[in-house]
Amino acid sequence: MDEKQLIAARAAQELKNGNVVNLGIGIPTKVVDYLPPDVTIHLHSENGILGLGPSPTEEEIDPDLVNAGKLPVTIVEGSSFFDSPSSFAMIRGKHVDVAVLGVLQVDQYGRIANWAIPGKNILGVGGAMDLLEGAKKVIVTMLHTTRSGESKIVESLSYPITSQRRVDMIITELAVFKVDKEGLLLMEMADGCTIEDVKKHTLAPFRLSSQLTSNVR
Repeated sequence: MDEKQLIAARAAQELKNGNVVNLGIGIPTKVVDYLPPDVTIHLHSENGILGLGPSPTEEEIDPDLVNAGKLPVTIVEGSSFFDSPSSFAMIRGKHVDVAVLGVLQVDQYGRIANWAIPGKNILGVGGAMDLLEGAKKVIVTMLHTTRSGESKIVESLSYPITSQRRVDMIITELAVFKVDKEGLLLMEMADGCTIEDVKKHTLAPFRLSSQLTSNVR
């Protein structure tokens, strides 16, 4: 598996049987492909679907069946369709157990920026703000650095903030952080990764868990 697939596979371990889950654009969309065989979840999409299935093969693609990111999807038996206001009412009513989001940056307190880059056209905020406020648990999945090698985990956000709500967990190809009232807590490191590697690529301060593990992926 490549780095993005490894991140998605680790995030899939956080989902519990029966969870209602919303998967954001990018790495989060891959999570459904790595669910443990004994876990069944109900995938929600902001454009009005509950009951998404695994990513479609070329033969399964239906151009009329897409998620909120306009990517082709499959559906499972018992899935349902509804309008956008009903979909967002589900989110705002706290009926989504877990949201998995891709982000541009995370700060030292676990607050994220994921909807706008200054100077670039904005397609729309989508459901990110609503999911941060409404989902019971929020997991960030992202590459640890940008293409130019700059850390995405920063002391202070340089992009517009999405919400004041802190996320609960950050999963990258290098590490897994838990977010608590004091900030970031390093829980796991990828195979072959050292604490110095994580520090080198992380601009935000973080603490080490007493249960810190490695070789987890």
